[in-house]
Amino acid sequence: MIRNPVLPGFHPDPSILRVGEDYYLATSTFEWMPGVRLHHSRDLVNWRPLGGVLDSGRLLDLSGTPDSGGVWAPCLSYADGVFYLVFTNVASYTGGFWDVPNYVVTAASIEGPWSDPVPLHARGFDPSLFHDTDGRSWLLSNDLDWRPGHHWSAGIIAQEFDRGTGKLLGEPVNIFGGTAANFTEGPHLYRRDGWYLLLTAEGGTSWGHQVTVARSRSVLGPYEVDPATPLLAADDPALPLQKAGHGSLVDTPAGDWYLAYLTGRPLGVRDECILGRETAFAPVAWTGDGWPRIDGARPELEIPAPDLPAHPWPVPAETDDFDAAELGPHWATLRRPFGPDWATLHERPGHLRLRGGRSPSSKFDQSLVARRVTAPRCAFTVSVEADPRSPQQLAGVGAFYSTRNWYYAYLTWREGVGRCLELLACDRGRLHRPEHEPVPVPDGPVLLRAGLDRDELRFEYALEPSAWRPLGGVLDARVLSDEHAAEVDAAGVYQVWGFTGAFVGLWAHDLTGGGMAADFDFARYTEPGAHAPA
Repeated sequence: MIRNPVLPGFHPDPSILRVGEDYYLATSTFEWMPGVRLHHSRDLVNWRPLGGVLDSGRLLDLSGTPDSGGVWAPCLSYADGVFYLVFTNVASYTGGFWDVPNYVVTAASIEGPWSDPVPLHARGFDPSLFHDTDGRSWLLSNDLDWRPGHHWSAGIIAQEFDRGTGKLLGEPVNIFGGTAANFTEGPHLYRRDGWYLLLTAEGGTSWGHQVTVARSRSVLGPYEVDPATPLLAADDPALPLQKAGHGSLVDTPAGDWYLAYLTGRPLGVRDECILGRETAFAPVAWTGDGWPRIDGARPELEIPAPDLPAHPWPVPAETDDFDAAELGPHWATLRRPFGPDWATLHERPGHLRLRGGRSPSSKFDQSLVARRVTAPRCAFTVSVEADPRSPQQLAGVGAFYSTRNWYYAYLTWREGVGRCLELLACDRGRLHRPEHEPVPVPDGPVLLRAGLDRDELRFEYALEPSAWRPLGGVLDARVLSDEHAAEVDAAGVYQVWGFTGAFVGLWAHDLTGGGMAADFDFARYTEPGAHAPA
């Protein structure tokens, strides 16, 4: 069986691709580096992380990117021995205008190296490439309309793409206006039995999300909507998997078909989704006249796996001792690539050293190395050593959603106390100190732990491994959810989106500009009864 979600935690907008017997999944990363997260499978059941594609400033610049901006809905494709990756780098999305430049990078191997980004158009987001059997390729995206009084989603556009030069040819054509579900985006195009099959995401990315299907005998339409659409939607608020939509198709060598789609697991009925939007699968059958069907058109927790040889991967270790030469693929950094100017595994062997960066609310030069939260109950434990000499120097453990929503347990210095542990929180941009007393601590390493139990978050500390004590009380973990992060003004216009998910990580700040060193000896992520997933 395939157990959903196959990629738990923040893994939205899946683009799935088969090359021979290998399956690859690309997912959105928004403001996190490296951009575009990849996973690999041989059986659609077991997946291993390959890390991110856009891992340097040469490939991606996220400086100043708004929360939930950055890399949206990448699409991975393959033609003539070359991997193609198209993506949007969203620079702004408020005030009516959208700044959504699209790019393409290529590589002969899925593991790179990847070419310099070639700019495409900026007419809409969620780009995808379709490579036709006649040798021509087409770039699709949604079509944005910024004008007051117009809905922002004006349908799906297609434009020819020259694989030789990486340039667009001719002018874009609006090929599909969408359905009454509206919010038409996330296009993926396929060819089967003489039909061009167009999948789109509609209904918005929350509870009304769905996968819509239309088809045509021509790339440029006109497209006829499947009379049984949607192909997939979470139409029952009691379903454990919600927000089902934004899908892409893949077939096996034996001819079985699956849909990869995004979903969310709310704490209760239409409740917060702390883990963000995750990747799940559904089996697809075909009608006699060529329409795809999913049984019940709804997401399921378990589905039949394809008849492929099982191919498990080694179980990743719960503890990262930072002994490797490079940072592991489960780690991510905020808006800037991992690099020796602020983060290193070599200055103090066996430790991850962070140089204190800008404030927790900054969209520039933050020193945060974090991993996705992938289960509603988990613990994250680290050993941190730092020598703060000012209240402007901090280092410790963060439970992070965005620059406006986070919790932070850290080492610092306070007048009359000296070196101590404190707790800080930010809720929709409002900074506050949860009720607690600063804890004086002697020189040397300190153990810090963040524990998540569904909607409850607790921090603890220890000077010896078995002597854990609470740091503050129970905190509201709902602050770390998509639903809480989204902010709407009085006119109903979104000013801040919530498209990512909860992270736990290693954080260091030095607001003096001195770059205080913070050394982390290990980081351990555990889930009850299981090893940490990839």
